[in-house]
Amino acid sequence: MRIDQQPRTGWVDQSTFHGRRPDLRLGTRSHRVEGAGALTGDRIAVTHTVRTATAEYSLLLNAPEWLGRRGVGEALRDAVAELRAIDLTYGPNRPESLVSRLRRGEIGPESYPPLTDLVDRCAAMRAATDGWFDAWAVPGGFDPGGLLGGWAVERAAARLRAAGIHDYAVLTGADLVVRGHAAHGGPWRVAVHHPTDRRRAPLVLEMTAGAVGTSGVTGRQGHVVDPHTGEPADQLVAATVVGPDLAVADAYATALYAAGPVGLAWFRNGSDYRAIFAHRR
Repeated sequence: MRIDQQPRTGWVDQSTFHGRRPDLRLGTRSHRVEGAGALTGDRIAVTHTVRTATAEYSLLLNAPEWLGRRGVGEALRDAVAELRAIDLTYGPNRPESLVSRLRRGEIGPESYPPLTDLVDRCAAMRAATDGWFDAWAVPGGFDPGGLLGGWAVERAAARLRAAGIHDYAVLTGADLVVRGHAAHGGPWRVAVHHPTDRRRAPLVLEMTAGAVGTSGVTGRQGHVVDPHTGEPADQLVAATVVGPDLAVADAYATALYAAGPVGLAWFRNGSDYRAIFAHRR
């Protein structure tokens, strides 16, 4: 039976979570994968870490036994190949990437279907955030960096689902996508730490479908630019957004970091996305 793909996030009563170990931690110096716990039923559990030129990814698979270890290995290789291909093909810092060629006017956004999708997503998020996420308002032209990592993870996750794996987590930095259930048979337990204040207790989420995207995870200043002024954004110390799709959550987090508290209006009126960290400096 396929897992329901609608977003499911439980906002756990933190007092009841004491003593229960999370499966995943976000917002520490690097993402952490905790002990997977006992495997339930006929499942194959795999944890794999891969590094590309720009990021590190962890993939946790809780695959059905009928797929077999060979099938699981092929699905994992396919997902990893997608992550590597996006890094090589779309990285704005690579002179021969499709994004760089688009910036130089050598190709149009309609030249390759995935490039069209990437450009369309950036345009949609520019509209959704009142221009606070603007992939065109950067020196040198179009730069999708604010959502490129999330887009890559979602495309890799789609490869896993196409192979028959519907219980997984994919993490990079302080971002993640999860679907289905962890190896212990329950929802994925995610401890989201404040990116800069280590004294704060983590916020614990229980998730069976959804994503967490963060901007400001390193605490450094100047890495997000106010698209309206061209100056480095300096209102917030961190912004974290949870919702169904990581590319969208990443873009919202980047825009919220740039806009400051005014951006909280985007998450009202029944939005599928929610800001869970938006702290002033």
